[in-house]
Amino acid sequence: MANINPKIDLVFKKLFGAEENKDILMSLINSILPSHQQITTLVLKNPYNVSDYAEGKLSILDIKAEDEHGIQYDIEMQIRGSEFYGRRTLFYWAKMFGSQLDYITDEEWEQKKKRGYSELNKCIVISLMDFEFFKDKKYHRCYMLKDRESNEIHRDLDYLDLYFVELEKFTEDLKFVQNTLERWISFLNYAHQYDSKNLPKELAQIKEIRKASAKLEIMYFTEREKQYYDAQQKFLLDEITRLNELANKLAETESKLGETESKLGETESKLGETESKLGETESKLGETESKLGETESKLGETESKLGETESKLGETESKLGETESKLGETEIKLGETQAALEKLRQEAEKKSVEAEKKSKIEIAKKLIALGSDLAIIIAATGLTAEQIHELKKPNL
Repeated sequence: MANINPKIDLVFKKLFGAEENKDILMSLINSILPSHQQITTLVLKNPYNVSDYAEGKLSILDIKAEDEHGIQYDIEMQIRGSEFYGRRTLFYWAKMFGSQLDYITDEEWEQKKKRGYSELNKCIVISLMDFEFFKDKKYHRCYMLKDRESNEIHRDLDYLDLYFVELEKFTEDLKFVQNTLERWISFLNYAHQYDSKNLPKELAQIKEIRKASAKLEIMYFTEREKQYYDAQQKFLLDEITRLNELANKLAETESKLGETESKLGETESKLGETESKLGETESKLGETESKLGETESKLGETESKLGETESKLGETESKLGETESKLGETEIKLGETQAALEKLRQEAEKKSVEAEKKSKIEIAKKLIALGSDLAIIIAATGLTAEQIHELKKPNL
């Protein structure tokens, strides 16, 4: 088993940046490039050299190369993420593109040849990233210059390609790998678990991967290289531990957030019900206010009518007072009239009684003159026996 992690940038540079391993590097690059851009020749611009590291150049661990068309490449393995990684990549591309005019070869110097913009070649940055930078599940992507609306790529602007390969995002089982890039990603992720004896057949199909596995198996380090590798490996383990801790805290936070969102959902549901009831109450209040308005309007009309009625009542009461006053006068006059009538009645009755009495006396006198019996005279006149005897006296 190799036990060496090729994602440590020193190991990556030592494996893919050595002259004898250019075929390995070219296989990796071709797996990332589209089919119409496949390369056949590669020149390393900064090949791996042990003496460089002896002189303290361990920080220069990207791989620079040039293909048969003059296209420049900068290939980097990066295990440490950064929120500014995109700008960092653009900066590396800009330096690589602009530096093409910063130097001339000895042959060009002898010929006194000057470089101009026509000498600039396309520059491609390939970033192999052992962290997630883009917020999706896509693990392989390329950015280039093109027209925003038509997607047209102009030949005079086609000088920038930025390839990003996020190793962590590819999690397919080996039996499901479909292309060379997926095989290279699987190898880089798990190479420290393999050797020439147990390299999976899905990876062993690619001869360059077989060679890379064999190179890792026999790779050795100088003392300084080993110190650097151990430091990077320690950083990687520390970073993995830190990320796991963050993931656990994130899971706890998401769990609490879920509970909070659940409670928030319940609160919002209750709030919705309350708002619904409030809406119904406001609707009823509106209806009540409308009815109240109608009632007040009717009350106003009623009060107006009541005012008119009271006014008419006042007039009626005034007239009633006058009538009552007249009635009083009438009653007084009536009383006086009734008293006068009563007096007249009494006088009439008295005269009637006297007249009746005189009539009875005259009848009695006639009956006496006829010699009628006393009982007949009493029955005919109603006079008493004494009154009849008085009539029979001669003085009467």
